[in-house]
Amino acid sequence: MDIIGLIAEYGAWSWIVGGFILLAIELVVPGGVFVWFGLSAVLVGLATLVQALNWQMQWVLFAGLSVASVAIWTVYFKSRKDVSDRPFLNARNEKLVGQTFTLDEPIIDGNGRLKIEDGVWRVTGPDLAQGVKVTVTSVEATVLHVEAA
Repeated sequence: MDIIGLIAEYGAWSWIVGGFILLAIELVVPGGVFVWFGLSAVLVGLATLVQALNWQMQWVLFAGLSVASVAIWTVYFKSRKDVSDRPFLNARNEKLVGQTFTLDEPIIDGNGRLKIEDGVWRVTGPDLAQGVKVTVTSVEATVLHVEAA
């Protein structure tokens, strides 16, 4: 049975059931997209229960609601992306820029190590003796660039 025949036979209920299937898919494949398609399908089903719509109009309504809801969701969350109570949650190394530490090992030939809390970081910078205070100026992957404080 094709989709158009299914919609013609069961009408609004095919949209409502299809919408709930899309909502269930969102539980398995997270990402926040299937929820909007599922809600759009449920709304088309409810609209078809209230007002008889031909299948072409149902598809146009579904497409319009889907595009509009995904677009609004994308714009809304892109504007909120920078708002966080923990901006360095997944960028621990970025948090270290500007902080001052004491070298546990000397920097020789531009390379050394620095113990910070429970981790040991590779550092690059001018040759410095052990015990010198250094400030982290930038981070490149897992290497801290330091200079004498």
